[in-house]
Amino acid sequence: MALRDFFIALSENRTLNSAAQKYGLKMGAQSVVAGTNIQETIASIKELNKQGISCTVDNLGEFVYEKSEATAAKEQILEVIKAIHENGVDAHISLKPSQLGLDIERDFCYQNLKEIVALADEYNIFVNFDMENYDRLHPSFELMEELNEEHKNVGTVIQAYFHESDENIEKYKNYRLRIVKGAYKEPANIAYQDKAEIDQKFIELIEYHLLNGKFTSIATHDHNVIDHVKQFVKVNNIPNDKFEFQMLYGFRKDMQLQLAKEGYNFCTYVPFGRDWYGYFMRRLAERPQNLTLVTKQVFTKKTNTVIGLAAAAFLAGRLTKRK
Repeated sequence: MALRDFFIALSENRTLNSAAQKYGLKMGAQSVVAGTNIQETIASIKELNKQGISCTVDNLGEFVYEKSEATAAKEQILEVIKAIHENGVDAHISLKPSQLGLDIERDFCYQNLKEIVALADEYNIFVNFDMENYDRLHPSFELMEELNEEHKNVGTVIQAYFHESDENIEKYKNYRLRIVKGAYKEPANIAYQDKAEIDQKFIELIEYHLLNGKFTSIATHDHNVIDHVKQFVKVNNIPNDKFEFQMLYGFRKDMQLQLAKEGYNFCTYVPFGRDWYGYFMRRLAERPQNLTLVTKQVFTKKTNTVIGLAAAAFLAGRLTKRK
């Protein structure tokens, strides 16, 4: 868990996040980010579509505490929706309510989300509400529920490490859901801490929604989980149009292509923008083995320098707390 905590600490460091934005693609971020602008991202989506892979697009953003920043994020996402429609690509939207103002003002966030969801609904584009830390969990669910009263093109994420996930997956079984393990540091009173427990819960939630839910997105790079799901859907006669596998852009490319070739619905999570650092660190926190799944270009000399500085800052902070 120490390595996981380390990467979570890095993801929350604003100074390092700013440094990553400054260096941008010079740090090798092109291996995990589909582009820094909409045009580059649409080009990446088209290439994936050619290989039978759909996409979910995430406009990256961290530390949004000003209305102007949230409004800018909303406008960017609206432009992405228009670009998806105009280019006729197979893609939908993933967004974080915090980027649209959840930490600023609830009604302000709702209006931003409503504008996004309404336009996406007009173009028959699905919008997924990505889940963040526990403090934002229920406010995000509530916003989705409220929007669902008028627009049925919304869904969300269930994080396996939360103790209440069994209750939530039953409550939201009529929504399209992405099942993940969880990538934030949460206390033991609300989240499982043991990897084996989280892994087991992950499988249980996937199986429940496959049997009872609307549509299941299985977000994993673990071939053991994927093999288990393949067998489970076969034994239970679950048709392919009830689920998809999801992986992150730049991770396990060969497996992504293979699953698509085998006839499974496959969706790549496509992040874009300059604000990629926190996103990437949480992916490493979620599964440190991801280090070996990303192409070597990510770890350039500049990347290693930033991570090295982060490690020093993290350790220094730990030592200071102990004193």
